[in-house]
Amino acid sequence: MLAVLRIVAMALFIIFSCILGLLLCIVRPFHPNNVHTIASWFGKMSKVIGVKLTVSRHPDSVDIGPAVYVANHQNNYDLFTLPAVVPEKTVSMGKKSLKWIPFFGQLYWLSGNILINRSNRSKAVGTLGKSAAKIKSKGLSLWMFPEGTRSYGRGLLPFKTGAFHTALNAQVPVVPVCMNSTHNSIKLNRWDNGTIYIDILAPVYLDEQISAREHAQAIHALMAQRIALLDEKVREKNGKLARNK
Repeated sequence: MLAVLRIVAMALFIIFSCILGLLLCIVRPFHPNNVHTIASWFGKMSKVIGVKLTVSRHPDSVDIGPAVYVANHQNNYDLFTLPAVVPEKTVSMGKKSLKWIPFFGQLYWLSGNILINRSNRSKAVGTLGKSAAKIKSKGLSLWMFPEGTRSYGRGLLPFKTGAFHTALNAQVPVVPVCMNSTHNSIKLNRWDNGTIYIDILAPVYLDEQISAREHAQAIHALMAQRIALLDEKVREKNGKLARNK
């Protein structure tokens, strides 16, 4: 019964958020804070699915200005967790097919997010170039999932290089955002789904003498190490809770 109530609540929330978000974006289309505003609504939904968010931010990542944020992408529940930490003046990059989703697609576009055609390499490269130019000219940050897809419990997948090419071209740092593994840990019929840890690491300033692929591999290793530490923290907390029962 709890699962049904949560599914209904999430569906209604998404519908009303799309409607309100569209109204907001019609009033101020492509405003630099549209994404942050709407993301903050979605981040509050973490409580509805029974999780508590614990966010840690490195001091050097506070008010750093334009940057490329890279986060691990696991499953559909990311929609109600990671948005809680999306900074102001940040847009995301998503696949072009998103625009065909009724209401959500139009909201995604009008919010100021960037759509990329992944099936056409030349167009994708062009989009990355325009993204770097937008970061420079408008002082925006870009949020990306460098794995390119959801991992669904397969661990941190290899990174594509687009985010790192963009950061190099825009001459801005990369800020890794790490969330502990959530595969099979959220059960809609369970009241308390525990704590989800999100760590925003120190910005990584990229050396132009090093290739985007090498930067991608180095930051992948850094994030994999931090995610492993967060997973260990979850196991320790769950172990303490089990012993206290």
